[in-house]
Amino acid sequence: MSDQLFSVKDKICIVTGGLGQIGTEFVKGLRAREARVAVWGRTVNNERIVNTFGESALTDPNLKFYAVDITKKDSMNAALDDMEKVWGDAPDVLVNNAGIDTQPSAPPEVSGPFENFPEEVFREVVDVNLVGTFLACQAVGARMVNAGKGGSIINIGSIYGMVSPIQDIYAYKKERTGIPFIKPVAYSAAKSGIYNLTRYLATYWGKQGIRVNTLSPAGVHRDTQDETFQANFCARMPMGRMSEADEYVGPLIYLASQASSFMTGSNMVVDGGWTAW
Repeated sequence: MSDQLFSVKDKICIVTGGLGQIGTEFVKGLRAREARVAVWGRTVNNERIVNTFGESALTDPNLKFYAVDITKKDSMNAALDDMEKVWGDAPDVLVNNAGIDTQPSAPPEVSGPFENFPEEVFREVVDVNLVGTFLACQAVGARMVNAGKGGSIINIGSIYGMVSPIQDIYAYKKERTGIPFIKPVAYSAAKSGIYNLTRYLATYWGKQGIRVNTLSPAGVHRDTQDETFQANFCARMPMGRMSEADEYVGPLIYLASQASSFMTGSNMVVDGGWTAW
C-alpha cells in the first residue's frame, strides 16, 4: 500500500530546468519510479543529455527532451503539443524548477550595492524566475483543466524568497579583492513572488483537483564553490552543512504523488533548519 501511496508510475511529468543541478536529480528520481518525464531546458543537445543522463536517455521512450524558453508561451505550447502526441494525454505534474541566480563569483557590475543594481538584470531575473513560472503554470494548467483529471504543480522556491540573504556570508569577497559582493535583490524578490502565485493558484484551481505547492530548498553543495563561501554558509546552517542535490527528491515525490492529496497552497521547507533561527 505504501508503494501506491507514493507512486508516480506512468504519470506525465514536466521538469523545467531539468538539466540543472537539482533538476537533474528530479528527473532521475521521477524516472526511477517509472514516471514519464519531459525535460525542458534552455539548451538541449545530445552531448549534454548523454553527459547528464547517459546514452540510454536518448532511446528511452518515457524520457523526452525539449528546448524550451519558459519566458515564451509559444515555446512551451509547442513542447506540450508534441508531448500529447507522444504520450496521448495532458501532463499530471509540473515542476517549475528553472531559474537564474547570481553566484558569489559574479562580476561586480551585477553584484554590487543595491543603489547601483542594474535595472536590466533585475528585469531578467524576475522574467525568468517569476514570469516564467507564471507562464508555465498558465500553459500547463490550461491543459490540466481541459483534461479534467487534476494534477500537481510544484513551484521551486528558495530560502532567499522567505528571508533576506545574510550579507555577512559574502563579506570576505571585499576583504580578499577590495570589491564587495552584495547578494542581489532580484532573486529574493522573484522567489518571494512565487509563494503568493502558489497560494493564488491553489485556491483558483482547488475544486478542479489541481494542487499547487511550493518546495523551498536551501543552498546546494557544489565542488566548484569557493571554500570560504561554503564555510561561512555552513557555519550559519543548523545542520552544519549544505544540502546535496538529491536530498530534494523525496519531498518532490511526496508532492507529486497521492501522499499529498490534501495538500495545496502550502510551502514545504527543506532547508536544513536555515529559517528556524
